Amino acid sequence: MRTAPGGYPHPMATEDDYTAQPFVPTRGGLPALRKAAADCHGCPLHRAATQTVFGAGKASARVMLVGEQPGDQEDRQGKPFVGPAGHLLDRALAEAGLDPADAYVTNAVKHFKFTQAEPRKRRIHKAPTLRETAACGPWLAAELDRVEPELIVVLGATAGKALLGSSFRVTQVRGTVLEEEIHGRPERLVPTVHPSAVLRAEDRDAAYRGLLSDLKVAVRALG
Repeated sequence: MRTAPGGYPHPMATEDDYTAQPFVPTRGGLPALRKAAADCHGCPLHRAATQTVFGAGKASARVMLVGEQPGDQEDRQGKPFVGPAGHLLDRALAEAGLDPADAYVTNAVKHFKFTQAEPRKRRIHKAPTLRETAACGPWLAAELDRVEPELIVVLGATAGKALLGSSFRVTQVRGTVLEEEIHGRPERLVPTVHPSAVLRAEDRDAAYRGLLSDLKVAVRALG
């Protein structure tokens, strides 16, 4: 890790290294992480994004929800899950019996990746690459270290690959309780689809019921 004294990023750290590690402070809680993440240049995604969108919630949260990356509204507001998919997730969490205020929510990638045909046109979400996801991994590891959740809800394929490796397939394990070692710490995880997949589904009601069923498994696992 190339850091200066006190755990702050070494001035030689560049986006070409494709790792956020030099930008992650070695001390401090979530506020320190959030402040440091605002200046992260660990990969080229920071260039086009409006701002870093760090996780939100209490350090004492029992459950951590991990999605893919910020969307258009999240990028503009600087908060995770505040767009249409976030509203749907809040509704499903409440219906499953988990107060959204009791969860810590974050994304595997902290900057919005998009394509745009021309200025002022709508920005279209573009999935991050494995390299970009891996570059952002140190932030997710630091969040897990600070929050120490009892359970991780994995929202979609990108989050699953970030936590469990490139062979992860959400359709194979959704709605089950997995026990894995993540960043040197034993974790329990419940994978499910990303709420944006529900919004894109042809049968949205059926897709929502599937998400809700998986979240109920998570609530039962919490006890």
